[in-house]
Formats: sequence, structure tokens, C-alpha cells
Amino acid sequence: MRNVLNSYGRAFLSQLHGRILLLSVAPFILSLVLWGGLLYVGLQPLIDSLHALFTQYDFFRTSGQVLTTFGLGVLKAVIVPLIAMFMLLPLMILTALIFMGLFAMPAIGRHIGGRHFPQLEKKHGGSLLGSVGTSLATFLLFIVAWVILLPLYAFPPAALAGQAVLWGWLTYRVMAYDAMADYASVDERHAIMRTQRWPLLAIGMVSGAAGAVPGLLWMGGAMSVVFFPFLAAFAIWLYVLIFIFTGLWFQYYCLEALSRLRGVRGMTDVAPADA
Repeated sequence: MRNVLNSYGRAFLSQLHGRILLLSVAPFILSLVLWGGLLYVGLQPLIDSLHALFTQYDFFRTSGQVLTTFGLGVLKAVIVPLIAMFMLLPLMILTALIFMGLFAMPAIGRHIGGRHFPQLEKKHGGSLLGSVGTSLATFLLFIVAWVILLPLYAFPPAALAGQAVLWGWLTYRVMAYDAMADYASVDERHAIMRTQRWPLLAIGMVSGAAGAVPGLLWMGGAMSVVFFPFLAAFAIWLYVLIFIFTGLWFQYYCLEALSRLRGVRGMTDVAPADA
């Protein structure tokens, strides 16, 4: 637990570093350009398709009854756009996560490894292809769980708790791989993932609580639909910042765990301004 807290403090200080702050620019701009184009071209056709589906199978009546039961009858008029938004949100998360792995995590690894773990030998047990593959495979399971948990949004506290657990698992699986890709061998990575499972999951859970916050922007009912393009851009920016902090936290923790596994000197103390 001490290493978890120490890594958190180091991650907080490191996120204030100018170089780390700049890492958020590329993933954010790429995600914004990608989703700006996709929403411009595909959002209305998606809404039209969902509207036709609801009309064909009389889902408007069913959904209206369910919403009225939970005191959310006011949402009946915007149920189709809201569903479209919730369908797109996981894909926005995926693109932000992939861009993070491509552009930010390697730089985070070099920044932290060079400053605080210069004694660690790089064994390159991971790869770019492995990172993307891990992200995609993990995210497929994430989407299934996300859909199952959608009804919880009728109860915001339950939705927040459910999303925190889901995000905890997602970040634990993806970020731990990226954090050790350059430094750990395959066997070392598997050993740390096994022996440090619960601390890593705890880090993921705390990060998951923060990761669930952008999803709450979608709970504004009709206003969420009206301001969807702006909320989408703001949500992407929040996800990128959360991913960067999470990446820093996992990087510090995993490299410290790797140092202990190899029996070498751990994290080097530095002044807070240089963290």
C-alpha cells in the first residue's frame, strides 16, 4: 500500500511537469479531429437508423413505460439521441486509449524511467502491436460489460460505482502492459501482473472513479443532446487527462515493483519540482 501511495504522489507531481502536460495535446487533437469528422458524417444517420428501429418494433412505447416507471418520463422525447450518445461513448474512450498508448505512454516511460529508474535494464517484453492488441481485446469485454451496466444510469450512484469497477479493470489490464512494455520481459510482466494484481486493481479502481466522471456528462437529459458536440469534446479532453495521470501512476508503481523483483535499487528520490 505504501508503494501505491508513493506512486500516486509522484504521479501527481509529474503531471504538473510541462513536458507531461504537452503529452495531452496530440491524443486530444487526434481524437477531436477523428470524432469531429465521424460525428459530422455519421451521427444523423445513426439517429435515423435507431429511430426507424424503435418505430418498427414499438420500442418507443416500451421505453416510455420504463422511463415513466423510474420518474424519467421527460426523457421519452430524446431517448433515441441519448442511446446514440451512449453507443458512441465507449468508442470515444477506445480511441483516446489507443492514441494514449501510441503517443503518450512511450514518452511517459522514458520520462519516468530516465529520471527515477536509470538503473533498470530495458528488456522490451512488450511491443506496439501487443499494446494495441491488449487494448482492443480488453475493450471488447469492456463494451459488453458497459452495455450490461447501462440500466444503472437510472440510479446515478449505482452507475458511478459500476463504472468505477469497470474502469478499474480496464485500466489495470491496459495500463500495466504499457507501463512495463519497454522495461520488463514477458515473464517479469506476467509475474508482476500476478503478484501485484490487487494493488494494480486498486490503482485502477481509484482511476476508474475519475474515469466515470466524463460519462456523467451524458446524464443531462435533453441538454446533453443539444450540447452533444461540445460535451463530446470536453469528455475526450477529460479522458485524455485522466489517462495521462493513470499512466503516470501505473508507470511509477510498475517500475518500482520491477526493481524489487530484480533486487535492484528502487525509485530515486528527486526534488518535487523535477518529478
